[in-house]
Amino acid sequence: MVGLKPSDVPPPLEVKVLSAGIAACIADLVTFPLDTAKVRLQIQGEKAAAEVVKSIKYRGVFGTISTMVRTEGPRSLYNGLVAGLQRQMAFASIRIGLYDNVKHFYTGNKNNPGVGVRILAGCTTGAMAVSIAQPTDVVKVRFQAQMNLKGVQRRYNGTLQAYRQIFLQEGLRGLWKGTLPNITRNALVNCTELVTYDLIKEAILTHRLMTDNLPCHFASAFGAGFCTTVIASPVDVVKTRYMNSPPGQYTSAVNCAWTMLTKEGPTAFYKGFVPSFLRLGSWNVVMFVSFEQLKRAMVVSRQSVEITA
Repeated sequence: MVGLKPSDVPPPLEVKVLSAGIAACIADLVTFPLDTAKVRLQIQGEKAAAEVVKSIKYRGVFGTISTMVRTEGPRSLYNGLVAGLQRQMAFASIRIGLYDNVKHFYTGNKNNPGVGVRILAGCTTGAMAVSIAQPTDVVKVRFQAQMNLKGVQRRYNGTLQAYRQIFLQEGLRGLWKGTLPNITRNALVNCTELVTYDLIKEAILTHRLMTDNLPCHFASAFGAGFCTTVIASPVDVVKTRYMNSPPGQYTSAVNCAWTMLTKEGPTAFYKGFVPSFLRLGSWNVVMFVSFEQLKRAMVVSRQSVEITA
């Protein structure tokens, strides 16, 4: 057995919520440069972005990271990290931590729920999470998109200042900008990510290819990351463009998608696919492995405290 053994006692809701948020933060700390590179590649070709620095071109995920380090310094790779961690504690704790409970709610606590129920549970927790955590996502994307260059004015200098400035200049609608495409994107991501992980892990354990340990979690998470990237990339690009856009550039998320299609062609929807996959694949591996181990560690600690008490 690699890692902590699964407990006979199912983890309570608070353990799943807390361990999901912490595991997502750990995954963000590891993969944030890939996420920043993905955002830069996604907005490349956008008129507003192109006018800022015409001489800088991003080519591929590692080329983008190299260019950013060379022109803006290593810290630029972690632009928006504070907002990113705030997002995960509010977002992942809901969409991942509540998934099992919502799934059991829809089935009346019956075992072996069908794929339809799992998809419905993923859509539900994904939509709930976006509705609450959207402002943190807006700030994170805008920080990742802005360049740390001499002569280029920064839109925001700090996380709290960004929340305040967006609220003052754009109102509550600015903080919840892109909610619809983000709900669409995260419904897709949540369903694909959690349901695929669920099904792959279940199949591995059912056919006894592996035991319920780290290699099983790794394989399940990697497969979930690839499937999620293929399905969610087009919506993710539109979400990033629309969230980062100044007021008036696009009338809606649909208008943003149509502008991309007519001016840049269908391939624009898969801009940043490689960093998206590298990021989602590695993020899923780190998150799910951490999540499974944290749940087990918290249950063991909880049992130890109860025994001592």
